[in-house]
Amino acid sequence: MKRPPPGVNRRDLLRLRRSPVETSPAATDLVRAQRPAMGSSFEVCIPAGIPGAVDLACRALDIIDDLELQMTVYRDDSEVSRLNARGHLGPVAVEPALFGLLEQALTLSRETGGAYDVTSGALSEAWGFVRGPKRVPEPEVLASARERTGWHHLRLDPERRTVAFDREGVRINLGSIGKGYAIDRVADLIRAYPWPTSGLVHGGRSSVSAIGSPPGRPGSRWEITLYNPFQPEAPLGTFFLRNRALGTSGAAFQSFVVEGRAYGHILDPRTGEPADGPASVTVLAPTAAIADALSTAFYLLGPIGSAAYIEAHPGIGAVFVDRNSEGRSPKLSVLGLGEYDFLAEGNALR
Repeated sequence: MKRPPPGVNRRDLLRLRRSPVETSPAATDLVRAQRPAMGSSFEVCIPAGIPGAVDLACRALDIIDDLELQMTVYRDDSEVSRLNARGHLGPVAVEPALFGLLEQALTLSRETGGAYDVTSGALSEAWGFVRGPKRVPEPEVLASARERTGWHHLRLDPERRTVAFDREGVRINLGSIGKGYAIDRVADLIRAYPWPTSGLVHGGRSSVSAIGSPPGRPGSRWEITLYNPFQPEAPLGTFFLRNRALGTSGAAFQSFVVEGRAYGHILDPRTGEPADGPASVTVLAPTAAIADALSTAFYLLGPIGSAAYIEAHPGIGAVFVDRNSEGRSPKLSVLGLGEYDFLAEGNALR
């Protein structure tokens, strides 16, 4: 997983809003369990009145730890790293749930015309976004990475659950979908708990899954505030989530500067170059994995390029944040969301 540097981070753009409703503290109390993982900080919030809430939250965090060991590209012994090392030699058997994630990733690649691509690891390595140092690659290095990038290089066999590459040097990197996938696995654990419960799970607040309603507020939704990337303390609006997930992306939060030019970490797999997109994109989707992957794809496609996808996929919506024509206050573009999903603050919606 990509590890963010110190300073401003995309996690600062989304925050859980406290309920303004006056109810009994016992009815609304949450158990909050936190643990660092995947270059971020994960938090599991479960109603305190649920029997075994603390144990459930800790088991949820253990799932995230296990998945990081499976998917990280920062350890040579992870399952993904072993696949990257051997995939060109022939089919490699993959754990069933991981195989399912790769199938989903390829579907999203096809549907977005390659704007999302799980094989962009070679590009991330060339630009130094994996192990560093961050750099502008030499033309021949970038050309080599581009030749090894593309979802069409993957060969998936559903019957045998194997994965193979059609050339050496292809690199799967789950950094733009893995965190959401881990959150979805935790959400599955919470939904399967013998005592019916709700919950909220987030990874650095940039990937969120809301299960059911907040405690003490039956039928209501969890409220997540979207903040201004240009003025971090200024709210732009509120998302309302129930049995839904969101993911947000923005290149300004991980970047480096060379000769006065800023290079963001969101690379366009179709060109191999850092993309020049909006300040941030937040996507609402049925699962956190889909929301994470589409927030990256929509960052590259922009509001116009994303509109057709959103229209064709009910349940998908997005909020794009960018500077207005004067280059000062932010401009919001809201696609596929109603007032029950997102409510802009004041005149933020233009």
